[in-house]
Amino acid sequence: MAAPKRGRSASAQSKPGRSLALILIAIVALTGGMFLSGHTTPRLGIDLAGGTSITLKAKADQGSAINKANMDTAVDIMNRRVNGLGVSEAEVQTQGEDNIIVNIPKGTNSKEAQEQVGTTAKLYFRPVLASEPSGAAVKSPSPSASSSGGSSPKPGTSPSSSASAKEKASSSGSASPTASPTSQGRAVSDALKADSTPSPSASGTGKPSGSASATPSASPSGGSQAAAKLQAQYAALDCTKATDRAGAGKNAKPGDPTVACGQIKDAWYKYILGPAAVDGTEVKKAQAVFDTQGAAGWQVQMTFTGGGAKKFADITGQLAKNQPPQNEFGIVLDGEVVSSPYVSTAITGGQAEISGSFKQEEAQSLANMLSYGALPLSFQEQSVTTVTAALGGEQLHAGLLAGAIGLALVVIYLVVYYRGLSLVAMASLLVSAILTYVIMALLGPAIGFALNLPAVCGAIVAIGITADSFIVYFERIRDEIREGRSLRPAVERAWPRARRTILVSDFVSFLAAAVLFIVTVGKVQGFAFTLGLTTLLDVVVVFLFTKPLMTLLARRRFFADGHKWSGLDPKSLGAKPPLRRTRRPAGPVAGPADPKEA
Repeated sequence: MAAPKRGRSASAQSKPGRSLALILIAIVALTGGMFLSGHTTPRLGIDLAGGTSITLKAKADQGSAINKANMDTAVDIMNRRVNGLGVSEAEVQTQGEDNIIVNIPKGTNSKEAQEQVGTTAKLYFRPVLASEPSGAAVKSPSPSASSSGGSSPKPGTSPSSSASAKEKASSSGSASPTASPTSQGRAVSDALKADSTPSPSASGTGKPSGSASATPSASPSGGSQAAAKLQAQYAALDCTKATDRAGAGKNAKPGDPTVACGQIKDAWYKYILGPAAVDGTEVKKAQAVFDTQGAAGWQVQMTFTGGGAKKFADITGQLAKNQPPQNEFGIVLDGEVVSSPYVSTAITGGQAEISGSFKQEEAQSLANMLSYGALPLSFQEQSVTTVTAALGGEQLHAGLLAGAIGLALVVIYLVVYYRGLSLVAMASLLVSAILTYVIMALLGPAIGFALNLPAVCGAIVAIGITADSFIVYFERIRDEIREGRSLRPAVERAWPRARRTILVSDFVSFLAAAVLFIVTVGKVQGFAFTLGLTTLLDVVVVFLFTKPLMTLLARRRFFADGHKWSGLDPKSLGAKPPLRRTRRPAGPVAGPADPKEA
């Protein structure tokens, strides 16, 4: 019989330490990253940690189509709301084409969250009466608002805040008055002084007062008390505290002045805002565009409805006469100032633009807020499920117990049937478990992966898939020994056939997991994701750990000599006599070519 070919198999046989060192380095690196990130345990889903799950179904509203763009926008707005309640790890995600799932961990007022997540967001344009840093921060210049297509210069300054409080633009020169630390520090009472002067209202009928101060009240009667109360709220407001931000401006009526918070880069600012002058529903269109004619860069262009255009012209005409910061208008979404550009002249014509050295994503974010400040779709509450922490703990305990029982049964089977080879299988299972745990812990903060009960079930099923790969390889080795080969060539000859079977089996499992993940929604995706992840890890462990380890053990006498406790005893396996090579003759025997010549 011909000797086995030397090549890739022989190379792998001679250097198994490289593969073992590679997987060891990977384990150390991933474990180190886990501890450095501070997330040493997998993030638990709501069914294990406890909390409230709200399912909302989208309905097309006023011609708005149920599509991915509208659903993603609704998710962004809902995410801002639910985290505004002080929730640190709330999850808002789409489910299918028309459902949104809001998972709120324990420790949150679920009733309040239920009332807020599905309601239509409110977007208003309010005049800024006063503004100052909430802490030791110094306010950057505000973005400028100008008439689209006008001849006046377009100053480029940094935005004061943004959608989700994340705008970050660099400051540049400006031809118009801007907010400065000096003007920000003026007494709040100056902004509330003329409490008998009517202020612009949501109806857009307010007229310019001609003074540098706008007012928070609409009439002299009771105006002083209202102004004093508003000033007290402003003085006590600390926007660096989540509890203060959650309550500032949330329940203010459109026609009343209010206090609010906004963020510039990493610093918070507090505002006194006048009655709403323009409603967000009166923004017909907003888009991010790049200024190719000048140096303003990315801008946000707004187009108002007919009524909105008149109201916006009235408020900007009034604000243009004031001194900073009272020449600014606050764009307020759900009570939070997402931007506060200043104006230097009345903006007429129903079109305006906000420039501020925006990056593309920053301009697009603000444009989306202006276009979809209100939810683009209406939502109907489908279900509200409350899971207590105690129930979640019981579920996790039951899942872990089931996994432990399954693992124990697999180990017992391996020890009884494979004896010494069971050490290889258990070591491989341990390596697979370590990799699975560390990766799950890292995926929590990285992509928001949460370990729910179906995911635990997927990990339990993966024990059988992983053990099946070892069994395929072990049986191939035993077949080679039954053919009369010694262990070292048997390990190498069995590997190509076992490898093909393992890859086909794991491919089928991964394909099933992928299809399940795509076509299902919600928690079932946790099962599919875990199953797919552990299937991929099974391939990694078998190739980089199990096979090299068997190559090394084949050089040890305990296994190579076929000890009866090794699981590779040729006698107990019914092996044939050892195969021996036979040398073929070098060529035909010389003799007479013609029988007659013999």
